Amino acid sequence: MTVQASGATPNTDPDDVPRGSGARAVIEWVVVLAGAILIALVIRAFLVQLFYIPSASMSPTLLENDRVVVNKLSYRLHDVNRGDVVVFELGANTLAPDATKDLIKRVIGLPGESIAFNDNKVFINGQPLNEPYLLPNTMTVQGKIPCTLEKPCKVPADQIYVMGDNRTNSSDSRYIGTVPENQIVGRAFTRVWPFNRLGGL
Repeated sequence: MTVQASGATPNTDPDDVPRGSGARAVIEWVVVLAGAILIALVIRAFLVQLFYIPSASMSPTLLENDRVVVNKLSYRLHDVNRGDVVVFELGANTLAPDATKDLIKRVIGLPGESIAFNDNKVFINGQPLNEPYLLPNTMTVQGKIPCTLEKPCKVPADQIYVMGDNRTNSSDSRYIGTVPENQIVGRAFTRVWPFNRLGGL
């Protein structure tokens, strides 16, 4: 047992001292929450973003009400690749049938290539394109902007040609033209909802 002389100043353990008032705790929590919100905004603005699929234009790859994660940093690190599923912003003078701001489609043609449709197939520079992501017997038809083997459509520099996997129900480059690369938001790389369809794209 420890004894203490009468009149001596009691010893205090720093751990026994209250660490702050209730107001200080509130301020600390506000700072933590503000920091978390700021980090989330930075991630959303520059790294990844969640997108909701409102239509069946990318069926069967993406179904209505699916959620996908889009990597917004991809094309700062490498070029756009054929087959990528991308989200892009519509130009100021371009209106989709449902007046949406962002569309999600698959990259079919790259800058400088020629695109044509014949016998329900896509031709790139005169050669048929293998498209394993489509359902069997998918019909790829001409759109508002015709591209034939005799008069193929040329993809301008720094632009891409995009199409939905649901070829009979997709507002894509056959109707809205090619998409400038600077209007690409990012590459959709994984499906996160519903959980039974979780997986990469």
